[in-house]
Amino acid sequence: MEKAKVVLIPVPYDGTSTWGKGSDKGPEAFLHASENMETYDIETGTEVYRQGIFLADPVRQDSSPETLVKAVHSTTKEYIKRNKFVTLVGGEHSLSIGSIRAFNECFDDLTVLHIDAHADLRESYDGSKFNHACALYEASQNTNLIQVGIRSMDALENTVLDEEKTFFAHDLAKDDYWADKVIELMTDNVFITFDLDALDPSIMPSTGTPEPGGLFWYETLEFLRQVFEEKNVVGFDLVELCPNPSDKSPDFLAAKLYYKMLSYKFKDEDVADQYDNTFDEGYIQSGNSNKKFNDEDE
Repeated sequence: MEKAKVVLIPVPYDGTSTWGKGSDKGPEAFLHASENMETYDIETGTEVYRQGIFLADPVRQDSSPETLVKAVHSTTKEYIKRNKFVTLVGGEHSLSIGSIRAFNECFDDLTVLHIDAHADLRESYDGSKFNHACALYEASQNTNLIQVGIRSMDALENTVLDEEKTFFAHDLAKDDYWADKVIELMTDNVFITFDLDALDPSIMPSTGTPEPGGLFWYETLEFLRQVFEEKNVVGFDLVELCPNPSDKSPDFLAAKLYYKMLSYKFKDEDVADQYDNTFDEGYIQSGNSNKKFNDEDE
């Protein structure tokens, strides 16, 4: 823990999913796949694991969706304060309410880059504000939210959605410059929440709600590499892996995607360099507008 620059927090939670169940098994499948993955990244010419990746204890609060969100929030914030590059693997998307809340409290002028098939902008669903269908509602009210790959939503979400900062999948297919347009809308500090159903089900069928017409592997990597090169990515979560015991390839894809994102983050950093996650404790203490979301963790 003392030497590692990266913290990985597993969140095996599937309390609010509404169709395909099993994302609580996602972190275990992800970790199993990662054990069988080559650790040299050809594209960047690096072995990012040498930076140190600390596997934290899983967050297992499942008494209620709200309890889970609070536990994710406090755990994430604890590791941010310890100057780590904090990442999370789920589990379903409601966990991102807690992770985004923690990063928004710790980093000034935060952009949330939401890569997903679904808008997830309902204020409440099934009687809860902490449902996976509400995962980005709070972020839409309190961060610079940019949504990429959206191709499924409820009509009521149009009242929340920002059209100028929403990049629908059908538009991406016709626009060669969409990645540049997305990045132009970002602030310096960026948190990425990546729902695996953003990817086309031909390469990622193992999600709770697969949608046709998604992103493919190399266009996704090209976009992510550009984001990491041009912005200060402060952390990310990877959610909605719903493993299929008869098809291991999506588990491996999730592990590979996670490792690629770390490789992009640290490709220019020497292993011996001291990591600075740019967290400024003075930001929290100076009347940050998101203070109302703080729990009793201070």
